[in-house]
Order: sequence, then structure tokens, then C-alpha cells
Amino acid sequence: MTGFSTDKGSPLPLGATCTAEGVNFAVFSRHAASVSLVLFEPGGQAPLQDIPLDPGKHKTGDIWHVSVTDLSRQLRYAFRVTGPTGKGHRFNDKRFLLDPYARALEGGEMWGSPPPGDGTGGASFDRRCILADDTFDWEGDRPLRIPLRESIIYELHVRGYTIHPSSGVQRPGTFEGLTEKIPYLKSLGITAVELLPVFEFNELENDRQNPKTGESLKNFWGYSTMGFFAPKASYATDSRNGNPVKAFKEMVKRFHREGIEVILDVVFNHTGEGDDSGPTVSFKGLDNSVYYLLDPDSKHYLNFSGCGNTVNCNHPVVQQFILDCLRYWVVDMHVDGFRFDLATILNRNQKGELLKEYSLIHMIEQDPVLAETKIIAEAWDMNGSQVGDFPGRWAEWNAFYRDDVRRFLRGEKGTIPVLATRIAGSSDLYQRNGRCPYNSINYVTCHDGFTLHDLVSYEKKHNEENGEDNLDGSDNEFSANHGVEGPTTNPKISRVRLRKTKTAFVLLMVSQGVPMILAGDEFARTQNGNNNAYCQDNEVSWIDWTLERQNGGLVRFCRKMIDLRKRHPVFRRMHFLSGVDTNGDDHPDLGWHGLHPNEPDWSAESVVLSFLLNGSELDEDRPDDDFVILLNGDEDDHTFQLISPPGNRPWTRIVDTSKPSPEDILDEDEPGISPAGKKYTLPSGGAAVFISKRGEK
Repeated sequence: MTGFSTDKGSPLPLGATCTAEGVNFAVFSRHAASVSLVLFEPGGQAPLQDIPLDPGKHKTGDIWHVSVTDLSRQLRYAFRVTGPTGKGHRFNDKRFLLDPYARALEGGEMWGSPPPGDGTGGASFDRRCILADDTFDWEGDRPLRIPLRESIIYELHVRGYTIHPSSGVQRPGTFEGLTEKIPYLKSLGITAVELLPVFEFNELENDRQNPKTGESLKNFWGYSTMGFFAPKASYATDSRNGNPVKAFKEMVKRFHREGIEVILDVVFNHTGEGDDSGPTVSFKGLDNSVYYLLDPDSKHYLNFSGCGNTVNCNHPVVQQFILDCLRYWVVDMHVDGFRFDLATILNRNQKGELLKEYSLIHMIEQDPVLAETKIIAEAWDMNGSQVGDFPGRWAEWNAFYRDDVRRFLRGEKGTIPVLATRIAGSSDLYQRNGRCPYNSINYVTCHDGFTLHDLVSYEKKHNEENGEDNLDGSDNEFSANHGVEGPTTNPKISRVRLRKTKTAFVLLMVSQGVPMILAGDEFARTQNGNNNAYCQDNEVSWIDWTLERQNGGLVRFCRKMIDLRKRHPVFRRMHFLSGVDTNGDDHPDLGWHGLHPNEPDWSAESVVLSFLLNGSELDEDRPDDDFVILLNGDEDDHTFQLISPPGNRPWTRIVDTSKPSPEDILDEDEPGISPAGKKYTLPSGGAAVFISKRGEK
């Protein structure tokens, strides 16, 4: 141990911890024969010092630990571990392994540029751990704790949101660049940004080329984590020496100042180490048989993620690691919530079977540190769906909402009964186990699939440039092109597409549950029919901000629909609607109708629906206004007879998605359009919203 003074150290906490005496290092490995701490100069590939750990002194249980005194915080570190091979073990003493608890990594500072290789495993995977400086002045910042039912979530990609030259930001593609868009996001009215993965990943792991351009494709989305405690270095303007930690904290603090929460899309179901042919970066070399699900006979990786491996989420050691990670991002980084990718895997045992009683998902839900943190599940994996089955306060991406709204939008007959269920909060999924409408995250589009513009512009996916022969991505988008595949100069088709885009947004904002918007949908962003743009680091995935100016009328419409939802609690109830008149005004809290009052059409041929939301039947003491919403999913225009509102006050039309801007949405306090004879004709694919304000006669 020449050159550095060492002591036995402590087994807890795991990771590298700066103390008054030096730095304590602790790492788990149950089956290792030996462990060495390896130190490097900044940017160095050859070890500066290899410090072998004596198991008689530097090991407590399955934790290897050492304290190094007078250690420069500028040095980098990794581990070298030896042990058995075969029977599920993959120890490799030639690999420098990342500390799973490292809070910053060196080697990926420049997006798209590989770090220098050491010749042992592929340059693009080589990283070193940094002793990050945790000091930061939060200026009193705390997570915002906006009630989930009050939330409006906006899903975006940190790099993709501002990297396009049209973004107009000074620091494109970064955490700092994203904060430059806060004024726009605040004006839009959203309450939370949900960021696609920001944990350190390797964008260069994709070995395919774009068959059209020949360019190398990337892992653009980042669902391939290498460092679970480390923010993506290349997402920071100053990406060196652990500065991304401060950049991330500064971003969160700025969002919080403007009343916007930060939710992270996290990937605990698999890692960037891939399958048997993938690289050894960390977990494989530390204790492969503990961290991953393996076939009991072949010891190959079980692949419930579809990404080559599956994390052994319900092993106690792995459970503790995941909980430690979540707590770190809440306590130290001040994030407000998490969306868990393929969260059903968090509910599988070591055989890959679903656990019926108690699992990691219960531990997360019951964890006292995470008690006020939003937890959102993508409630499925490659082997099945659990939508509606997550416990307690878990919210879920509601794929049934997505598909049923899409089927209605493209004009499928017989969708009205399920559409009504989705509008009312999906009681079929969430009421039976005592949950609420806000456990449903309602969305029509997300990063995975068509954008909203493409949903109404393409019948089929066009993923040829992904280099997978157009075999990747979903073949069942429930989309429609309305006569022409892709771009068109036909004004009639363009009007129908715009109308249905706005109708989708109306549905999202008037449905019970929590709406989630895909970034750019509010100004008709397109991916040219690519419904799986995970590998496209180019204008397919980048937000083109010229569209925000070109489609200003659509932006205005979306902004005002968000504002309408936020102004009226009738759209965001705490409990499920009963369909019962509880206050004697001859109207239930929710009344279903068709072309005529009290005559909803639930038949297999049904394509139209109207419904009344009674603002006096609320959970709150203060009554809201009343609303009636008309929906026409037919190819033909239809005339609706409006039901008389409670108190026989007049109806005023404030939304009609078939109208041009600014007539498509009016301020509710301005003189509106009252339907003659309580009849209103709505064109194909349209939606209309009428308000009856209390106190008006």
C-alpha cells in the first residue's frame, strides 16, 4: 500500500464517503476472492495505485471496505475484483469496475465522444468514479409536494428539448439549457417535467448505422444505465470533475422556484451491461449471480426487460441498493418523483415469477423517506401487464386510456363504453382495490410511439432509419392518416388532423386522472412516422422550435385547455364519480348522454358521446361550474341536443375543436356562444365544451 495511508475503514455507508480523516470506500461482493481499490490520476488510464484489501481486516460480512487518509479529492477510483467464473459468476480481474454508489463518473463528458480506452473492454464503456463535491447552497429549496391530482406532467428529453438550433438557448442540450425554457413551460401551465433517463449511460453502445445516411446510431433515450447515482455528465455545460452534480441541483432549484416539479424516469429493471455478450462495467464483475436474474440451468440472463438482462430486484441486497438510490435523489438532489420503467420487473422473484404478497414495489410505496414522493409505474414488462394492480399510492401509466382514446380518435365503432370509463377515471382498474382516479396517469402519446401529430398523420410506422428493417417499434398504434400517409398539402386533410389533435387534448384535460403531455405535441412536433426513435440523435428526435411559432394557434389552444383544467376542480376529483344525484338538483355528478339528453348510445355501432359534469357534486365545499362536453367520433357531422343544465342556467360554448384559432377556445369570462334551441352541430372528429356558470341566469 505504498504511497497512501490506509485503515480498515467502515462497511457503511456503501460507496465513497469523505470523512475528516480521508475517504472511506465500501463495496458489496459476496462471492469475490479478492478486491482491490484502484486509484487513477484525472484522465489517467493506467492505475496510479492498486490497493489490495485484506479480507481479515477490510471485510465485514459481504462488504469490502478501506479508509484512505490524506487522499486528494481529485483522484479517480474503481475496483478490481477476482473470483470464480462459471455457474453464474463473471469475475474478471482485467476490468476496472465502477462503484455502484459513485455520484459522478469521468469518461463521458462529451456527448458522442468515446473516452480513451485502456484496451481491456471497449473504449466507449470505460469510466472512472469521481469523488464528487456534495456542497451546494439550496437556498432553502425543498420538494414542492404538489398533490398528484393537481398535477399536469410534461415528458421531455433533456438533450432533445434544446439541442436543435431553433431552440434559441445559450447552452443547448444541457440541464442549464433546459432551465432557459422554464418561462415557456411555466406559460404553458404544466406543473411537472418528467425527464427521460438522466442517470449516466453510454450513448455509443448502439452499433447500428442509419441505412439511409450511413451515420452511426446512438442510444439517444438513455434506457441503459451505467451509474445510478451519477447524473449524465454530458448533460452539463461544465461536465468535468463532478460538476454535473451541481448542474443538476441548480436545475432542480430553478424549476422549484417557478413552481414546477422534477420527476425522473428511472430504469432499475435492467442495466447497460446487456446480455452474455455485453460489457462488464460494474455489477457483472462485482457479483453477477446476486445482481441479475439467471436461468437456473444455463445461467444465461433472463430477459423480462427485452434489453438483454433483468435486475434481481427482490434480492435483499439489490432492494437496499435501489432504495438507497431513490433516497439519494430525493434527499440530496431534491427530485419530486420517479417514473419506473418496466416496473412489473420490480415485482418479480428470483425465478421471474410475480410475487403475490410483498415485494420491492411495496417497500418503495411504504418507505418513510419517500412518503411524499410521487411514484409512477410503467406497469408492465415483456411478460405481461399489471395495469391496475399496483398497490396503495402508486400511480400508473394507463395504457388502456391511451389505446381507447386513440381508437375513438380514428373513428372505430363501439368504443364509446370504454371511452366513457376512461374519461371517468378508469374505475374498472383502480376502484376495486381502493385507489382513486389520480392513480391513473392519462396519456395519448409518450416518448415511446407516435407523436400526437404523427398519430393523426400515419397509418403505419416508418422506422427504416433505425437500421432494424422496420421490425422494431409497435405495429399497433391505433393511428390514422386521414387519406394521405405523412405530409400533405391537402387543406381538408390538414384541417381534420388539426381538429383531432385538439380533440385529443380536450379529452386529456377533461378526463379524471392525471394528464401527461409529450413535449412538442402542443405545437405538432413530428418524427416523420418513426414510432421508436430511441436511436435517432438528430432532427427526428430533436424539438424543432420553429413549429412553436408556426403553430401558435395550437399552442394557444393547449395552453388555454390546461388553464381551464386548473381553474376547475370538477375535472380533477379525488374520488370516483357515482352517477348519483346527491344534492337534489335532478342531475347526478356525472351524466352520460348521446345525441339526445339521457340517451347514451352504448351499442357496437356507437361513435358519439356527450356528458355533463355537475360542479355542485364535488368533494370540496365550494361548488364548481357545470360543464357539458360533446364528442363526435364519426365521419359525418352530428347535431346534439344539449341537456338542460342544473338551475336552468344558460350553456355557453367555450371550446370547439373544429373552429379556427382563436375561435376554437374562448375565455370563459368573455361573452361566449350560446347554442340556439340548445342544439349544436359538431363536425367529424370534433369536440366541444360548454360551461354553465353558477350565479348566471
